[in-house]
Amino acid sequence: MKNISRIAIIGGGPSALFMFKRFVDTGNKNVSIQIFEKNNQVGAGMPYSTDGANDEHVTNVSSNEIPLLVTTIVDWIKTVHKDTLDKYHIDKNDFNEYKVLPRLLFGQYLSHQFKLLQAQASAAGMQFNVNYNSEVTDIIDVQDQQLVTVEVNGTERYNFDAIIICSGHNWPKANEGKIKGFFDSPYPPSKLAFECNTPVAIKGSSLTAIDALRTLSRYNGDYTKDENGILTYHLKDTSTGFKLIMHSRNGLLPAVRFHLEDPHLSKNETLTPDEIQQHREQNDGFLSLDYVFDRDFKAAFKLKRPEFYEKIKLLSIEQFVDSMMQLRESIDPFDLLKMEYDEAAQSIEQRRSVYWKEMLAILSFAMNYPAKYLSAEDMMRLQKTLMPLISVVIAFVPQSSVEEMLALHKAGLLELITVDDDSYVEPVNTGGAIYHYIDENKKQQTIYYNTYVDCVGQPHLNYEDFPYEGLINKHTITPARLKFRNADTGLAAMNSGNNKVETDGKGNYYLNVPGVVINDNFQTVDEYGAYNERVYIMAVPYIGGYNPDYSGLDFCEAASKKIIESIIKDEPAISN
Repeated sequence: MKNISRIAIIGGGPSALFMFKRFVDTGNKNVSIQIFEKNNQVGAGMPYSTDGANDEHVTNVSSNEIPLLVTTIVDWIKTVHKDTLDKYHIDKNDFNEYKVLPRLLFGQYLSHQFKLLQAQASAAGMQFNVNYNSEVTDIIDVQDQQLVTVEVNGTERYNFDAIIICSGHNWPKANEGKIKGFFDSPYPPSKLAFECNTPVAIKGSSLTAIDALRTLSRYNGDYTKDENGILTYHLKDTSTGFKLIMHSRNGLLPAVRFHLEDPHLSKNETLTPDEIQQHREQNDGFLSLDYVFDRDFKAAFKLKRPEFYEKIKLLSIEQFVDSMMQLRESIDPFDLLKMEYDEAAQSIEQRRSVYWKEMLAILSFAMNYPAKYLSAEDMMRLQKTLMPLISVVIAFVPQSSVEEMLALHKAGLLELITVDDDSYVEPVNTGGAIYHYIDENKKQQTIYYNTYVDCVGQPHLNYEDFPYEGLINKHTITPARLKFRNADTGLAAMNSGNNKVETDGKGNYYLNVPGVVINDNFQTVDEYGAYNERVYIMAVPYIGGYNPDYSGLDFCEAASKKIIESIIKDEPAISN
């Protein structure tokens, strides 16, 4: 153990849960851990507590897809009180590892796992404490003393040898609370639990939009099943003007959950760190996006899906994405949703993966970690070309959500509108918002809505949005950016008006990306390029530039492994 004994974990959600598990698994008694959680529950975090879910919201992962904690969900369900199971219509005798849970119930599971880990830590003689209702309001790195000061609730201060920021999601408010009927996010969903007699504008069509849809629909009508078991929806008499209108730049709905051949999306056949390093040494320090696409996506099909490989082996990223997008865009989005619902049902019944989608999920995860080594050119390609497809295909919408969407659409109460890249929303001081966009017929539309909900998902927050001023003021953190491999390309981008491009005046050009700079161990990096041994960041909203894909619990498990190996350098490598 290097000279670290006092560790602070900032936040008590899923990231903190996996991080705490890593410490418990080491059995190291020379560590004192303090966990600071702003609420009165640990484990659940935002997505799996009332901050991010109501009873109607469900997870998009099943027990067999979740990294192992202490006990499995299947075993835990057997211990849950019958009243709780009845509330969620769960029969523990009929429950298996392939079924999804309501998010609030899953949050209870995560909280229980945290308790079990605390019991293990106590039994092992480890020092730890969970501080509830303790919001960290500032963090200051005291370099000359080699420690970090953590300010709690604006008054109390504590010193640590290292901290790990696991603060989770953050949904900034700009107009919400100031303008009636304007919501900067659908969270907490309890704020959408109201009757509405007018159309509701929803920005986005992702899982976040589906969260809003599930809540709003319940307070304005009822779901029932007809004689054929098909879900139908009927409006309340007081909500006859209610309708949900989703606005999407790609005009697509997210794809449906299917059976995963490898439920943990293990990356056994993807590029190793040594291979990535060797490639970078031969490529001016950059990681080539084409190289990752060839090795972590195409190559997987040679043995397992050779017919598909023959179709794609000569395609560039752009050509592959175009072929997939054209297929999706050629079909009405709700017809496609029904087709994919049927495909997913068959996949689950036959325990057979929709393999290209599974491999796209693996590609997304595999390139997330080394994305910091992409050139600016490749990052722009990734964001413009590949990420739109990935965000649609690997959303893994639960079947019950699809059934509700189809029921609403069949009732004429759910619509999807394609908007242009320059579309924008204008808040109206007297309430609501005006949506400005050019439609598919190239006509300018200006439509007023009494109610507007921004559902584009967790935004990638910028350096300026970082919540701890002490780390900004002392330049402990720095804005993330990527270098252009070709200076002429950077200059052209700057001259074309791209305000995210800057130059150092020495002939080098950089693309500013969201969040802050981190190294491979999730440590912050200062303005001189030196990493900080004391400050780690696992909070995904603030590292989105270097980690462009959010991968949920898989991310928590992988990031916590890198961090614990960095802190305990002298210990043997910790296994998965």
